Amino acid sequence: MTQALSLTPVALPVSPQIAADAYARVDLGQPGAAGGGFGAALQQALAGVVDAGRAADTQARVAITEGGNLTEVVSAIARAELALQTTMAVRDRFVQAYQDIMRMPI
Repeated sequence: MTQALSLTPVALPVSPQIAADAYARVDLGQPGAAGGGFGAALQQALAGVVDAGRAADTQARVAITEGGNLTEVVSAIARAELALQTTMAVRDRFVQAYQDIMRMPI
């Protein structure tokens, strides 16, 4: 019996609409307005990455100890890996932006 591998989409803790609203608030000079600001959004996104990693660990532990579904383990690990890669890409962009700002003439 062959099982189809179905990967569920990764739920991003920050939606595009929330990001657009944050940019609009910053553009209007309201960085802390109604939503916690950029720091809160970043903290929420990092918490989502940590949760994805913990979920992958839990799925692997269940599969080892109780003979769980291998497809669920692979899916959880793929979600955690994607979340970590996204976080690293965002970090790299922040570092690049900081370096660009530091190179600007005063």
